[in-house]
Amino acid sequence: MVMKNLFEVKSLKSLHLITYILNNMKKILFIDRDGTLILEPADYQVDSFEKLEFYPEAFTYMAKIAKELDYELVMVTNQDGLGTDAHPEELFWPIQNFIIKAFENEGVKFEDIYIDKTFARENAPTRKPETGLLTKYINNSDYDLANSYVIGDRITDIKLAQNLGSKGIFIANDEALGAEEISDNKDLNDAISLKTTSWKAIYEFLKLENRSASIERNTNETKIKIDLNLDGTGKSDISTGIHFFDHMLDQIARHGQMDLIIKVDGDLEVDEHHTIEDTAIALGEVFAQALGNKLGIERYGFTLPMDDCLAQAAIDFGGRNWLVWDADFKREMIGQMPTEMFYHFFKSFTDGAKANLNIKAEGTNEHHKIESIFKAFAKAIKVAVKRDPNKMILPSTKGML
Repeated sequence: MVMKNLFEVKSLKSLHLITYILNNMKKILFIDRDGTLILEPADYQVDSFEKLEFYPEAFTYMAKIAKELDYELVMVTNQDGLGTDAHPEELFWPIQNFIIKAFENEGVKFEDIYIDKTFARENAPTRKPETGLLTKYINNSDYDLANSYVIGDRITDIKLAQNLGSKGIFIANDEALGAEEISDNKDLNDAISLKTTSWKAIYEFLKLENRSASIERNTNETKIKIDLNLDGTGKSDISTGIHFFDHMLDQIARHGQMDLIIKVDGDLEVDEHHTIEDTAIALGEVFAQALGNKLGIERYGFTLPMDDCLAQAAIDFGGRNWLVWDADFKREMIGQMPTEMFYHFFKSFTDGAKANLNIKAEGTNEHHKIESIFKAFAKAIKVAVKRDPNKMILPSTKGML
């Protein structure tokens, strides 16, 4: 008993130590210069003040990032042939120093600045996308590279993010820029967390962060695993064993603009009930997890027509479960799915998500009717979970949801 208690104390101390280390690791924004902080001229070389033009809104949103977010800022730039006759240092440094001072005047301080002076043809280990200049951050427990970002306008910046084990924010004014310097672009799209041309979008992305959650729910009747990203793009991979149910769940991902992976192994040899009910419960619970503290979310409804049908869905992730259902079906089955389970699905979802949900639908085609319900449901969720980065408050006079 003493040994068990000693083990538990040591385990608890280890957990606290791990938590402390993770909470104190520094996240980095590795930021390109030309094409990212300043606009790149036609000859791709800023060697006079006449060519210097700052990227639109870079000052505004870099200042907000520096003030509001917990990232260390590091500039990483390739300056082809710096120090040669083609790119004299005496022309470079006055402009570089002016850029740094201009950002400092707006409250933006770069902790480090790394400049590679080589040409692409030299294949130097210090030139982006290689990591030779950034060895300080690699295998260093002070830095959280997995949750750090590289921000740049060339595909080499995204490759740098991949090489660091970080994520990329791609300023995609010309998506082909830098492609000739990369021989291996395998899985490069997976390294892009955001593709944009706007510093406002970058700031909002970094401030809001993705809301993701996963859940596994295993019973004697079903084994369920769900991965949800509320701030995804509509990707889905759904397999419940009931094809029509898969089709309906796919509507949630696509029309709600969220990424959703659902894998279900249910006792379909008995009937569909447990698979549909347990999937809905787990889906509701994973929504509750992903929403977290609910700061900045809205409360919304959506009305959607589909041919002969009109569906209305209103949802409130307010912490209390309730369902109002006004939709009748004359057919017993649609595909492999019993129509009596439609109500049960949404009731189970509200129980798991602790949400109010009001659904109403009318029309003659039963398939259209339930599909329009799922689409309206997805659209209502999409708007309800949307956040305003400038109003990160709880939408409740009670002070809790």
